Amino acid sequence: MQPVMLLPHDADTRALRQALWQQRIGHRITRETNGQLLWLANPAQHDALQEVVGRWQRGELLGASPRPRPNPRGMVNPLSLELLKRVPVTAAMVALSVVVFALISVLGDWLIISLTIVPVDIVNDEVVFGSLSETLASGQVWRLLSPAFLHFGWSHLIFNLMWVWYFGRQVETLQGSRWMLALLLIAGIGANLAQYATGTELFGGMSGVVYALMGHVWLMSRRVPQSGFFVPPMLVVFMLGWMIFTMTPMAGGAGFGNVANEAHLGGLAVGLATGWYSSFRRLHSKT
Repeated sequence: MQPVMLLPHDADTRALRQALWQQRIGHRITRETNGQLLWLANPAQHDALQEVVGRWQRGELLGASPRPRPNPRGMVNPLSLELLKRVPVTAAMVALSVVVFALISVLGDWLIISLTIVPVDIVNDEVVFGSLSETLASGQVWRLLSPAFLHFGWSHLIFNLMWVWYFGRQVETLQGSRWMLALLLIAGIGANLAQYATGTELFGGMSGVVYALMGHVWLMSRRVPQSGFFVPPMLVVFMLGWMIFTMTPMAGGAGFGNVANEAHLGGLAVGLATGWYSSFRRLHSKT
């Protein structure tokens, strides 16, 4: 999100908010020391937002809901294709995860064992795993990251990708695609290695990256409030509570099976580190 304008402390923004949402203009209003700060999610909608704000300041929105402007033929919805163009790494992460999930039903176990962190084989009716050092020496370096794109059920897939989309859009919009790609690589590989270090060879999912993104966004929002990053405090509580819950025997008793807890912790550590580094640079660049 980007800051647009400062509104008075005592301004009643309910009509403004309603009008902005009716025109599908993503926004947020935060209370700052010198007023209420209006943020815009999509910079391409800046002119449309200014028009609505002008009508609100003239009192035209009071007592009547504004009619949404017609969308001329050929105009691209800024919340669809334009948004995807602005967050290509996040969109690619989601798309690739969905494609891999769909192909598993077609290609079966072959695809799964091609993406696990080490090769898997069956010898004398027993499952045998390769070693990571030999795997990397043979050039299969993609296996360090590829388990992140493996999901083993619809709920697993939807839960992870929902949060990748929520947090990833913020990182890529506010810090750029390079930052998002770096986070994917560092967090994905870091989380996978953390899980493998515990002796687990068969695992998958984007949850390690999700916790890295959450940690990064949360720390940026706390240390640099004016950066535009935002995460509801209760969401952080829920995510951390869920991570702690899955570490207890109650998770298995509730039917959640084996959860990659170490990947969650590894990803969170990466996100907090990158969030601290990024916020440190942002704060000291202003001094």
